[in-house]
This record gives sequence, C-alpha cells and structure tokens, in this order.
Amino acid sequence: MKRVFVSLTLACAIFLLYGQTPDARVPVNFQEVMIPMRDSVRLQTVILSPKDPKGPLPFLIQRTPYGVPAKEAADRGMPAAARARYENYYVVTQNIRGRFKSEGKFVMGRPPHDPKDPKGVDETTDAWDTVDWLIKNIPNNNGRAGIAGTSYDGWTAVMAALDPHPALKAVIEQASPADQFLGDDFHHNGAFRLSYGFEYAALLETTSEENFHFPFDRADTYDWYLALGPLSNADEKYFHGKLPTWEDFNRHPNYDAFWQRLAFAPYLNSVKVPIMHVAGWWDQEDFYGPQRIYAGLEPHDTGHFNYFVAGPWNHGGWNRPGHRLGAIDFGSDTGAYYRDNIFQPWFDYWLRGHGELHQAEATTFETGTNQWKQYDAWPPKQGVDSRRLYFRDSRRLSFDAPTASAAAYDEYISDPANPVPYRPRPVPPTYPGPDWPVWLVQDQRFVDHRPDVLSWQTDPLTDAVHIAGDIVAELYASTTGTDADWAVKLIDVYPEDAADDPTTRTHLAGFELIIADEILRSRFRNSFERPEPVPANKVLKYAIDLHTNAHAFLKGHRIMVQVQSTWFPVYDRNPQKYIPNIWEAHAADYVKATQRIYRAPKTASAVVLPVVK
Repeated sequence: MKRVFVSLTLACAIFLLYGQTPDARVPVNFQEVMIPMRDSVRLQTVILSPKDPKGPLPFLIQRTPYGVPAKEAADRGMPAAARARYENYYVVTQNIRGRFKSEGKFVMGRPPHDPKDPKGVDETTDAWDTVDWLIKNIPNNNGRAGIAGTSYDGWTAVMAALDPHPALKAVIEQASPADQFLGDDFHHNGAFRLSYGFEYAALLETTSEENFHFPFDRADTYDWYLALGPLSNADEKYFHGKLPTWEDFNRHPNYDAFWQRLAFAPYLNSVKVPIMHVAGWWDQEDFYGPQRIYAGLEPHDTGHFNYFVAGPWNHGGWNRPGHRLGAIDFGSDTGAYYRDNIFQPWFDYWLRGHGELHQAEATTFETGTNQWKQYDAWPPKQGVDSRRLYFRDSRRLSFDAPTASAAAYDEYISDPANPVPYRPRPVPPTYPGPDWPVWLVQDQRFVDHRPDVLSWQTDPLTDAVHIAGDIVAELYASTTGTDADWAVKLIDVYPEDAADDPTTRTHLAGFELIIADEILRSRFRNSFERPEPVPANKVLKYAIDLHTNAHAFLKGHRIMVQVQSTWFPVYDRNPQKYIPNIWEAHAADYVKATQRIYRAPKTASAVVLPVVK
C-alpha cells in the first residue's frame, strides 16, 4: 500500500515530478494550513496555486501518509510537463492522521467507522471535511473538487468516493488495494508477503516523522530472512510488539472479521461519483486492487460512471516516462499517453467543464503488439474464447488435451530450507532498493532449471496468440505434506534470434517474461475463513486466478508455465506441515515435501486463456 519512491516527499506521484530540467518549472504560490476535522483533529495540508489564476479554480486533492511538498520545492516551481494542472487547479496535498505534522493517531488502512457512531471518523469523513473546508475557505474556487492518488493515496481516494462531499465531482484511484488478505500488499490468497510486510510496517510505524528504512546487516536479504527463521522471531529479535500492523499480522492469520472489515467488497454497493480505476500489468504491489474495485462497482453502475484503465506499468509507472520497463520496450511513452489523453482530460471535463469525454469503458494496453485498445466491458464479453493450454509429457504445453496414462505427473521436492528466490540474488532491501519495482519483468531463466521449479512450454508459435481477459490456472496436484503453496507463472519466451535491447544491453534471445502470476496457500483451498490441512498424497484440483491481462504472444515466441512451491522472501515459507497458525510455527515444523503436478486425461492440469478470436 505504498508508492515506491517515498523519499521524494510528494510533490509527487499524482502530481508528476517526471523528467524535468531545472529551468522547466511553473511558478506557484505555497500555502500550508492545518485543516480541522469534525473531531477537532487538524491535518497538515499544502495548497499550491497558480501565480496568475484565470477565473475560479477547482481543487485537485491527494491524501497521503508519505509527506507534503516542502516550501523550498514549491519555490523552485512545479514541473512544466504538468503545466495544465498547476495553472488551472488548486493542487492540494494532505497528510493523513498521525503522519508528519498531522494530529491524531495513524492507523494503517483505517477501516470505515461504525455507522451507528455519530462521532466516528475515518478516511471518508476526513476527505469530506477537507473538501468542505477548502470550498468554504479558499477564495476564487469554482465549487468543484477531485481526488486522485496512487497506492495508499489511491485507497484514500476510494474511501472519499464511498460517501462523497457534494462538491467532489470526480475520482481517479491508481493501484488502490482492495483486500489485504486476498490479493494486495500483505497477502495473496492467504500467503503472507514477508519482505514487503516486514519492511513496510517498519517504514510507516517506526516513527511518525519520517519514512524509516530497516537497517539490514546483510547485502543479500534472502540470507537475512532465511536466517530470521520462523515469523515469530521478528518480534522477539526486532519489533518487540511495537509495530501495530505487524501485531495484526500475528493475531489474524486467517480471513477473519479484521481483514474483512478492511476490505472494500462490503462497501462497493453504489457508484456515487465518476471514478476511474488504473492498474499496471507489472504492478509489484497492488495489481489486484483496481481490478477488484472496478468489478465490485460495475453491477451498480447505472449512470455509466465506472471506468477501467490498464497499461504496461509497475507500481506508479503511469507517473513516470513509460517507454520501457526494465528490458522491455513498449514503443512509445505510455505514461505520457495516459497523463495527456486520460488523466488530464478526465479532470478537465468533470472539474472545469472543458472538452468532451471520449473515455471508453475500458482502455487497456496490449503488450506484445504494444497497442492501446478500447472495450465496452472488462473483461471483454464478446470476441474472446476460453481455451485450455494443457500440461503435457516432456514438459510441453498444448491446446490439445492429454492422452497419457492415468498416473502421468511431474514432481519436485520443495525444501523450505532452500526456497526459490523471487528475483536474482543478491536480493537488496525492498526499500529503497532499486530492483523491487522491476522484479516482475526480470528474466525467469535464473530459476527455470532449478529442480524445485517445473516448466512446460509450447513449440514456437506459428501464429500470434492474443489474450484479453481473465486467466485461470487449473492445477491437479498432490503433496506428501499437509500444507503447500502453489505459485504459477504464465511466461512469454522470446525467440532465440530476438535482437538484444540496445538501451539496456540486455540479451533478449530466449528471454522469459512473466505475463501473469499468482500464489495460493493450500490450507485456504475451500475457505479463507476456515483453513484446513491438506490430505497427504491425495490429488486435489486447485483453481488459481491469475487475474486479467491483455497480451499478444507473437509468432515465433513460446508460451511457458512455471509452477513452484516457494517464492522467497517476497512470500514467507510454508512449513508444509499444517500448523493452525503459521505465526506460531517452530523451526522444526518446516519440512521437505514432494509435490506432484498431474497431466492425465482425468487430472489434466492446464492454464485457461481468454484467447481473442
């Protein structure tokens, strides 16, 4: 639930400090105020306004835990690339409760207050009070406000939209988390995101006055987290019960009322303000959230106010130059396209009454062909067939169903003492380490010959395979343990004659690019609320949602699927022995297990692809 470059102190993500030369600046006025909330808590707020305003202006608001712009930065002027924003809006940045100079107590992902409590406060009420104060106290405004943000700030934007102030006319949430147990920052399908959760809790809750980076004493955090041992050691050795979010992880290992109250699903019952949801195909933090929030609101969108956008970005990549991500080139500046053709026109239309709205219901970037495409619904309801790509013998993938014997399977031994790294070692810290933002586009050949990673692939494609929509892995699997993790990656394998990338000097011949991925903790196969052991050596079917995507596997490329049971340290190690609360597991509970993936006619493991006709 965070933005990657928190150290930029937020003139920031949605207000776009990208690619600027020192003299390419827009002069602005700087004003810092403490806006009172309904319970008298005051929130530190910075208002940037044009030196020469032309008529009454709307407000464009960002509510964040990461800090507000400093006066020194404003005095130097704002980015010329965002000139339309700084000349035509009051640009407002506000620290939420308990962060920096804002009063009150910081609560990570503060849930909506009990509606029976007339004095209750939350991010929805704070947004309402902020808009109300701005409208009544800042002169020369046009009575309209919009809210936008990325990550945690995207989440506060959605919270504002749940019960919007009458003056709030439009919202853009970019990479907002939707459910912290099922698919966003801290868990995916119940599997705990160890390095992310550990370092993020330390980042925000060690002190209220700064963004804290945990001081690792090893260059390779893979070794550090492995030496940490069971999860309980984090409190014993380092946190000592002082970080509220880490304690919440400890106390709530399952999808109980605590996590359900934090999730958006119960509140997505109406669309009260025009809202756009923005996702990045390689978002390393909150890829699930925008898709889930859009889908949750869609059945209630009687006024056609609910929109979806997805592009070839990592977390916050729409705020930066978007020509490439890692070694992958997209042929154009996709970030500038979004900012100039989607973000700015959206707010100009709703807040200033300028222009016409030509926004499709869904706008997605098809990687591979590198083309923007528009749809009437997302996932598309027409022009797409669900086709199974089956696991076959000799590690092949085929659209033809298997005809092998009933006992056909591939197997590997999963050892928690030697987990599969999630990116090439050494693994630097998540924050402020440079590799975290791009790990999902790193070449997967560094693991595809490990004995505990299984890979299947097609022959070189004779025609391109275009996909648009939801991808699901159907695994028939067994384990000798009583719990297991199943991580699945859908990969585009480049041809052996692919040209090297001239910018990064990366060898793209045979490059293995993740297109979609996900993990499932087996104990939650039937219920996230009520986990249960896995019967050892029994073949079970697992349906793992790899979420939506838009990609073209080009002619000459191969399609690959990888399956593994550890992905460390971004995910904690499953003991592979059922422990009711993994947070209470001891070192002796972590055991090896033999995992089998079946590919017989009646147990035909496959990946279901939404193939464009």
